[in-house]
Amino acid sequence: MKNYGLLLLCFGAAFNIMAADNTTEKLASFKDISLKEKVNLAINKVENTQRALWSYNISRYENEEGDISSSLEQYSPQAKEKWLLKQINGQLPTKKQMNNFTKNKQKQKNNIQIKLRELINHESLSFVSSDEKNIVMAFNVHLKKLGKDSIGKLQGELIYQKNNQFIEKISIWNNADFSPMLTAKITDLAITFTFSHINGAVLTKQNEMKMKGSFAYFTEINETSIDVFSDYIYQGNINGVGQL
Repeated sequence: MKNYGLLLLCFGAAFNIMAADNTTEKLASFKDISLKEKVNLAINKVENTQRALWSYNISRYENEEGDISSSLEQYSPQAKEKWLLKQINGQLPTKKQMNNFTKNKQKQKNNIQIKLRELINHESLSFVSSDEKNIVMAFNVHLKKLGKDSIGKLQGELIYQKNNQFIEKISIWNNADFSPMLTAKITDLAITFTFSHINGAVLTKQNEMKMKGSFAYFTEINETSIDVFSDYIYQGNINGVGQL
């Protein structure tokens, strides 16, 4: 099937703030506003990064109920054929496999991608912890693709890197079973996005998803997918569009 307690800790933190004096409450409120602005500016960095002007490789790994597959892809914005399938399951691809790959990439142009502003509920952002390098924040999650039953059953956490002022990692997981569609039940879901900061641009480093559950009552769901992005090279002003 290819579809795609921290919560208690947050409640406890809120209770402690309410129980403190007014000065502490005001300081905490000021901190939350400052953190939300940091995240807003960090999301701006992602939105302002033109990934289409970078060449890179993607190493993909999938394990669906023990059926393992892998591939190595290359994106080159300056090339006539921007996407190239370099390997599939450790072997050079056949002509048929390359044709299927090209067709799938053309179909993917119309896919709806998740936007960070939709993924991260800005109003729900709350402070979790901080050290010399990072700030950790929690937030509520609602992904429409996962259905109405997932509302209130997903939570997220992000790591904000202080030095380069960007979101380095986003983690999402479920706190209860949910049904994304009829006869499907998800018992375990963990999604992780990590990012790299390169010359002021924020680029995807790795996407990982682990999911367990059942489909049509009798079919087990046990999926793992990992996409690793590497070898980023900025290709400059492609066709007169974009500047780093």
